Amino acid sequence: MAAGGFCKLPNGTVVVALNLPSPAAGPAGSVRFLVHAGNRARALTRLRNLGLRAVYLRGNAAPPSPDEITAVLHHPDGLIWRTAPGSGVLAGTAPAVELWHPIRALLRSPTAPA
Repeated sequence: MAAGGFCKLPNGTVVVALNLPSPAAGPAGSVRFLVHAGNRARALTRLRNLGLRAVYLRGNAAPPSPDEITAVLHHPDGLIWRTAPGSGVLAGTAPAVELWHPIRALLRSPTAPA
């Protein structure tokens, strides 16, 4: 089940955050998506249109932090992702902070050899 949440901004738009399991990272890894849209339904529709068909927001258990809201508002696409904090991190080591990636980096198909 995906954890997620939302935050309504003063101008009426929302920022939706979702943690989804990552097939590349195995069962322990997940990816956190941030979407800026006019309302929650439109934010989820943006993700569904990109191929993430089974995306639902149930409750507000993991809303976006103020830093995440700032990151998505300053991105021109309004849709970013990174590995979810705490997934795949070894105990006792200082986790490196991963930068946010545009959705194009995730959806980019591998180049075919000529």
